[in-house]
Amino acid sequence: MRNQRRSLLRILLGQLAMQERIITSEARAREMAPLMEKAITIAKSGTLAARRILTARLPAEAAAKLIRDIAPRYRARRGGYTRVIKLGPRMSDSSRRAVIELVPRTGNENLEIRK
Repeated sequence: MRNQRRSLLRILLGQLAMQERIITSEARAREMAPLMEKAITIAKSGTLAARRILTARLPAEAAAKLIRDIAPRYRARRGGYTRVIKLGPRMSDSSRRAVIELVPRTGNENLEIRK
Protein backbone atom coordinates (compact mmCIF):
# COMPACT_ATOMS: atom_id res chain seq x y z
CA MET A 1 0.00 0.00 0.00
CA ARG A 2 2.82 2.40 0.82
CA ASN A 3 4.43 1.96 -2.61
CA GLN A 4 1.13 2.68 -4.36
CA ARG A 5 0.69 5.93 -2.45
CA ARG A 6 4.29 6.96 -3.13
CA SER A 7 3.81 6.21 -6.83
CA LEU A 8 0.59 8.24 -6.96
CA LEU A 9 2.28 11.22 -5.29
CA ARG A 10 5.25 10.93 -7.68
CA ILE A 11 2.92 11.08 -10.68
CA LEU A 12 0.91 13.98 -9.25
CA LEU A 13 4.06 15.94 -8.40
CA GLY A 14 5.33 15.36 -11.93
CA GLN A 15 2.05 16.64 -13.37
CA LEU A 16 2.14 19.68 -11.09
CA ALA A 17 5.69 20.47 -12.21
CA MET A 18 4.77 20.13 -15.89
CA GLN A 19 1.39 21.93 -15.85
CA GLU A 20 1.99 24.22 -12.83
CA ARG A 21 -1.67 23.78 -11.78
CA ILE A 22 -3.78 20.67 -11.23
CA ILE A 23 -7.19 19.87 -9.77
CA THR A 24 -7.23 16.95 -7.35
CA SER A 25 -8.80 15.96 -4.04
CA GLU A 26 -8.23 18.28 -1.11
CA ALA A 27 -6.38 15.61 0.88
CA ARG A 28 -3.98 14.88 -1.98
CA ALA A 29 -3.35 18.59 -2.54
CA ARG A 30 -2.51 19.11 1.14
CA GLU A 31 -0.15 16.13 1.05
CA MET A 32 1.56 17.29 -2.15
CA ALA A 33 2.22 20.89 -1.08
CA PRO A 34 5.17 20.27 1.29
CA LEU A 35 6.67 17.72 -1.10
CA MET A 36 6.66 20.22 -3.97
CA GLU A 37 8.06 22.92 -1.68
CA LYS A 38 11.01 20.65 -0.83
CA ALA A 39 11.52 19.70 -4.47
CA ILE A 40 11.71 23.35 -5.54
CA THR A 41 14.11 24.14 -2.71
CA ILE A 42 16.37 21.29 -3.83
CA ALA A 43 16.10 22.42 -7.48
CA LYS A 44 17.18 25.95 -6.58
CA SER A 45 20.73 24.75 -5.86
CA GLY A 46 21.04 23.45 -9.44
CA THR A 47 23.87 21.04 -8.61
CA LEU A 48 24.40 17.59 -10.04
CA ALA A 49 23.42 16.08 -6.69
CA ALA A 50 20.16 18.05 -6.74
CA ARG A 51 19.43 16.83 -10.28
CA ARG A 52 19.99 13.22 -9.19
CA ILE A 53 17.79 13.58 -6.09
CA LEU A 54 14.96 15.09 -8.13
CA THR A 55 15.25 12.50 -10.89
CA ALA A 56 14.92 9.77 -8.25
CA ARG A 57 11.81 11.41 -6.77
CA LEU A 58 10.08 12.71 -9.91
CA PRO A 59 9.75 11.76 -13.57
CA ALA A 60 12.84 12.86 -15.52
CA GLU A 61 11.12 15.53 -17.63
CA ALA A 62 9.48 17.06 -14.54
CA ALA A 63 12.82 17.16 -12.70
CA ALA A 64 14.43 18.85 -15.69
CA LYS A 65 11.67 21.46 -15.88
CA LEU A 66 11.99 22.14 -12.15
CA ILE A 67 15.70 22.88 -12.47
CA ARG A 68 15.55 24.66 -15.85
CA ASP A 69 12.36 26.75 -15.61
CA ILE A 70 10.75 26.76 -12.18
CA ALA A 71 13.69 27.09 -9.76
CA PRO A 72 15.12 30.27 -11.37
CA ARG A 73 11.70 31.88 -11.06
CA TYR A 74 11.82 31.49 -7.27
CA ARG A 75 15.54 32.22 -6.78
CA ALA A 76 14.88 35.19 -4.45
CA ARG A 77 11.91 33.61 -2.66
CA ARG A 78 12.53 31.71 0.59
CA GLY A 79 9.46 29.49 0.56
CA GLY A 80 5.74 29.42 -0.11
CA TYR A 81 5.97 28.27 -3.70
CA THR A 82 2.59 26.50 -3.79
CA ARG A 83 -1.00 27.49 -3.15
CA VAL A 84 -3.99 25.23 -2.37
CA ILE A 85 -7.41 26.65 -3.25
CA LYS A 86 -10.44 24.70 -2.10
CA LEU A 87 -13.19 24.09 -4.65
CA GLY A 88 -16.76 22.94 -4.23
CA PRO A 89 -17.63 19.26 -3.99
CA ARG A 90 -17.67 17.08 -7.08
CA MET A 91 -21.19 16.49 -8.38
CA SER A 92 -20.93 12.73 -8.76
CA ASP A 93 -19.71 11.70 -5.30
CA SER A 94 -19.45 14.97 -3.30
CA SER A 95 -15.73 14.51 -2.69
CA ARG A 96 -13.90 17.69 -1.74
CA ARG A 97 -11.70 19.03 -4.51
CA ALA A 98 -8.90 21.57 -4.56
CA VAL A 99 -6.57 23.29 -6.98
CA ILE A 100 -2.87 23.12 -6.18
CA GLU A 101 -0.75 25.52 -8.16
CA LEU A 102 2.61 27.18 -8.19
CA VAL A 103 2.46 30.75 -6.94
CA PRO A 104 2.96 33.25 -9.77
CA ARG A 105 6.14 35.30 -9.65
CA THR A 106 4.08 38.53 -9.70
CA GLY A 107 0.54 39.30 -8.68
CA ASN A 108 -0.53 40.23 -12.22
CA GLU A 109 -1.18 36.74 -13.61
CA ASN A 110 -4.72 35.61 -14.21
CA LEU A 111 -5.85 33.37 -11.35
CA GLU A 112 -8.94 32.08 -13.11
CA ILE A 113 -9.48 28.38 -12.43
CA ARG A 114 -9.95 26.33 -15.58
CA LYS A 115 -12.23 23.31 -15.36
